This record gives sequence, structure tokens and C-alpha cells, in this order.
Amino acid sequence: MDTQELGAWLRLTLSSGIGNDAARKLLAAFGSAQAIFGQSAAALGQIGSNKLVKAIQTEPPGLAPLLQTTLEWLQAGDDRLIATLGDEAYPAALLNIEDPPLMLYMLGARAKQWFTHGQNAVPHIAIVGSRNPTPQGEANARQFAKAFGSAGLCVVSGLALGIDGAAHDGAMLGGGDTIAVVGTGLDRVYPKKHLALAHRIAQQGMIVSEFPLGTPPLVANFPRRNRIISGLSLGTLVVEAALQSGSLITARLAAEQGKEVFAIPGSIHSPQSRGCHALLKQGAKLVEVAQDVLEELNLSAGHIKPLAASSRADGDDGIEEPCAETPLMRALGFDAVSLDALQARTGLDTARLQAQLLELELQGQLARLPGGLFQRLATG
Repeated sequence: MDTQELGAWLRLTLSSGIGNDAARKLLAAFGSAQAIFGQSAAALGQIGSNKLVKAIQTEPPGLAPLLQTTLEWLQAGDDRLIATLGDEAYPAALLNIEDPPLMLYMLGARAKQWFTHGQNAVPHIAIVGSRNPTPQGEANARQFAKAFGSAGLCVVSGLALGIDGAAHDGAMLGGGDTIAVVGTGLDRVYPKKHLALAHRIAQQGMIVSEFPLGTPPLVANFPRRNRIISGLSLGTLVVEAALQSGSLITARLAAEQGKEVFAIPGSIHSPQSRGCHALLKQGAKLVEVAQDVLEELNLSAGHIKPLAASSRADGDDGIEEPCAETPLMRALGFDAVSLDALQARTGLDTARLQAQLLELELQGQLARLPGGLFQRLATG
């Protein structure tokens, strides 16, 4: 793409009076972004209203410096790519969604490889969930993503705190690819806590955005990017989600796109499980191990690497089952529980009970939660 064509695409996306629907009609009518801005008012008027014509003919503020910044960004390394609607490098999976982004900015070691050489060769699975997960939920996200990564799937998520971050990390731990779809320009990392994670993803996978460089973390951009997360993927797995979680938006978009939706059940007492339970009531597939997802997507034979022979007890393929039960572990169960309740269940005095709880915590079998609660972990 030459400088003039890139400038035309930026102008098309920056102009506030031109929405994606109108832009696609203009592209279909005139063939390219650059051609749109060379049309007469009469020709443009045949496609849209006078308001649209005026928007096309008015150059948006900040276009020239953004074009220069974008050119410099592209020239800064061979791990950067911009794909526009209709390009060979544009992800084919996104062409089938209701509102495909006009432009995609891609950053990472896999960018040009994935989207210029067999972009559909690797199956993609989305993993999303709460920004404030329980310790068990975060461990589940990492375990499932690790299993998917080791099987050769690419894990797609949104780089948010909590489940998203665990999913990206797990996929890379499993030796797999991962894509982070973000709600800012690619010259920014949000949240800042994930700066190191974003660098790892860029070295091992790819970060994608539809937003121009310099775009700050605006609230409205994050639900909007969710259609890309689900659109790139064969299915979406929701690990933990409250009833008002943005993850449910991703799940709804996946269903509307004709994709599979999966959910991991949790405690009936946990607010972070209610979103998953709502999805299950609506027809989402209940999953306990990664193999459940692979079988539902028909990926168990011929498409991917087989998962290592495992049972639910080894923790590599989903949720761990306990190998040995102690009285305290049985008393803990899998719901969050208070110290008083554990004393009532076990009959242990406070000092002895606290000592055993500390030992389990140091072994990684238990987590302390806010409010003086304890939760058993199945981390594998």
C-alpha cells in the first residue's frame, strides 16, 4: 500500500460522518479508498445523503500527522502490518461477520506469517472471562489455554486483566500461538500491568487492533473489539463471568456469528459463575476438560496435535481432581469458606487449623480470599 492509499484509508476511518456501513458501500461502488475521495459530489450523492457527501469532502483534523506517525510505525520493523478490507492479508474469518473492521493493525512475530501464508491453517479458539476472577478461575483459564496451545490451537483473547491475561500466558506456556485483540492503538498498552505480557505476545504471537495509533483506552472501544475476538475464532470459551460481564457480549456475538459457545460451570454461590451458568441455560456447551472443546469443534482427529494422555487428575487438560483427600481438604470443598465454618466442620483448634491452612497455601492447594475466606484450588 502506497502513502496516498494509506492516507485515504486513514481518512475513511477518521471521518466522523462516515460509519463502517457507509464506508463498505462506498468501497463497493468505487473500488478503493483513494477512489472515494476523488469522486464528484454528484457521484457521491448517488450512494448517500448530503451529510455523507459533506463528511467525505471534509478532511478530518489530525490526518497528516497521523499518516506520518503510521508510516514511521510501519517502517520501524518487519513485525508490523496493516490490512485493509479486501487485502489478501485481511483475515478471511472476519469477512463473514456482520461488521468487519475496515482496517486492522497487526504487531508481532507472527503477523505477516499468519496473514500472508495460510492464515486459516491453525484453528483459533477464544478464551474470555472476568477481570477479577477467583484464583481457581484464573488457574482454569491458564490450564485450558496451555492444553489448547500444546495441541496446536491459537488462543485469542483481549489482553485484559484476569482471565484474558491467564489465557495468553497459558497458550504460550503450552508452546502455542496467541492473538491479543486490544481496544487501543498498537503504540499503547492497556492495562499497564500487562506491558511485559504484551511484549511476550509480540515476540511469540500477535497483537491486533482496528483503532488508529494513538487511540487511548476509551470505554466504548472494548465491547466493540469483542466482535473481532469471536470472529477470528471457531468458538468462544467463557471461564468465569458475572452477569454484567463484557465476556457475555463476546459470547453473544459468537452465537450471532454462528460460532460455538462454551462455559465452565462453577459454584452456585460465586457471583463470578453466574454469567457462565446463564450461558449454560441458554444452550452453551458445558465443558470440564479441554478435550470437550476439541471434540465439539471436531478437532480431535487430523487437525491438531493430540493432547498428551491424561486424566482429570493431572490438571493438564482442564480441572484437576484430587489425588488424596485429607479431612481438611474434604472440609474445604470447592466453595469459599470461612475459618469459623472450617472449625465447625473439622473440630480443630484455631492454632492447628491455621497451621494446616498455611501449609496448604504454601503448597499451592489453597488461596486466601478477601473477607477472611479460603478456597481450595485445583491447579495441577
